[in-house]
Amino acid sequence: MDNRQAIGSWLSGPRAAAEEMGVDFGYRGERLGLPESGPGSVAPLGRRFGALFLDWGLCFLIAYGLFAHSSQQATGNRALLIFFILAVLTVGTVGSTPGKRIFGLRVISENGGRLGFGWAFLRSALLCIAIPALVWDRDGRGLHDRLGRAVQVRI
Repeated sequence: MDNRQAIGSWLSGPRAAAEEMGVDFGYRGERLGLPESGPGSVAPLGRRFGALFLDWGLCFLIAYGLFAHSSQQATGNRALLIFFILAVLTVGTVGSTPGKRIFGLRVISENGGRLGFGWAFLRSALLCIAIPALVWDRDGRGLHDRLGRAVQVRI
């Protein structure tokens, strides 16, 4: 066997090389009991980023409108606070932020129910730190979702 095949190329990565060798990782969300596609399946990354950027833009516009005479740094900090409050209140009640709703996404608990306020608070706080959102598991969940016992699914 060629070593390049075992290691994987820099384009396809080690997962693709392992799949070529016969390793079955399953689909995203299989370990959580979610369907492979359609409503209730794990949300795709593009939609999640789109919803995040839309929510962030909305929060920045609100912060700019409320505090128009402050510096850009102060407006950015206030936008982050507004984003945190928006995420806790909307995810803790209806399960989705305005951006998630527009992109057809919802945040649920690992057992399939509504995510409680405590978990929504923890998840949102970790999301505001940003680093946990950049670390993913094989189900496509960020560290903020794993620690918050949440999963983002399609509506």
